[in-house]
Amino acid sequence: MRIFLASLVLLFISCNTSKKSQTAQEIVDAAMLASGSEKVAKATISFKFRDIQYKAIRNQGRFLLERSFKENKDSITDQLSNEGFTRLLNNQAIQLHDTLATAYSGSVNSVHYFSVLPFGLNDMAVRKKRLADQVVFGKDYYTIQIRFSEEGGGEDFDDVYIYWINKETSLIDYLAYSFHVNGGGVRFREATNPRTIKGVRFVDYNNYKKENALTDLENLAKAFEKGELQKLSEINLEAISVQITP
Repeated sequence: MRIFLASLVLLFISCNTSKKSQTAQEIVDAAMLASGSEKVAKATISFKFRDIQYKAIRNQGRFLLERSFKENKDSITDQLSNEGFTRLLNNQAIQLHDTLATAYSGSVNSVHYFSVLPFGLNDMAVRKKRLADQVVFGKDYYTIQIRFSEEGGGEDFDDVYIYWINKETSLIDYLAYSFHVNGGGVRFREATNPRTIKGVRFVDYNNYKKENALTDLENLAKAFEKGELQKLSEINLEAISVQITP
């Protein structure tokens, strides 16, 4: 009996030590595995978001990200690929000022980026750091900070993200980020309505802000727990379709 109890104690200590010693990279890898991110890398994914049609074609590093909508009687398609950004007006490419092209490109990329998280967190420009673990609503979380290098990090390379990854499920339940466009600020998102389609996990988000934009990102989950955040919007993906390339 004593030997059995001793073995249980050693097993508990071993598991606990193993979790404590996990690196940010290992935690993110586990989150990607749990979410089916390896399938995203070779998939065609389409969905609707706020009455705009989005489509992403990815094939092991090659990508084409689209959004399509009507403006008056015109059909507009924005395309972002490895080659850059293009706007099609009634299926004809048009020239845009660099400022507009950058803004449209960032908007397209942002929606597609959030739609398939944690896919993308192993990109070359991503810099990961494990912060102190947290407990939110009684659940244990790894807290991972994401920054980006200037080279390859895009126009918003100086934005900072925090991900709360559930220790039991390896899934992202919350995220927060700081941004600098339009005067800057911070946002906190709560993952809702999880569903898995052809092995890929998708979620919607409740989007929150805090009046004091100087609040440290890593403290936002606790602020949310205390009811200190203001809900701004819901981010809901509709009519999701997934086709995996063999």
